[in-house]
Amino acid sequence: MSEQSHYGLSTPVKESYEDAITKVTAELKEQGFGILTEIDVKATMKKKLDVDIDKYIILGACNPKLAYQSLQAEQEMGLLLPCNVIVYEKAGTTYVSMLDPMSMMAFSGNDALCDMAEEARSRLDKVYEAMKS
Repeated sequence: MSEQSHYGLSTPVKESYEDAITKVTAELKEQGFGILTEIDVKATMKKKLDVDIDKYIILGACNPKLAYQSLQAEQEMGLLLPCNVIVYEKAGTTYVSMLDPMSMMAFSGNDALCDMAEEARSRLDKVYEAMKS
């Protein structure tokens, strides 16, 4: 069952955790996004707190053209970039979730960012739909 929260979209996927990371990365690339950062939350929690959690990674996805336009409209937008995509396991199921750029832009109150947020959302919607199938 796919879900939408007030800040993003989440869906279970049929792929394994590792395959879901590969697939979502490829789908993001198709839509003009690259991965700037990868945070292995499971490994970090083990190293820093010596606790075991399910597999969980945060991918910092960025579309350079849209990021540039956003930063030109408002320099403080860097606080909300990149767009985070997470892949995690829960009770044996792999999930992919992605932040909704429209919710990020709502924080700014800057109308000049709406078109860029809508374009980013449109591109991420295509990634989301590809992950659901």
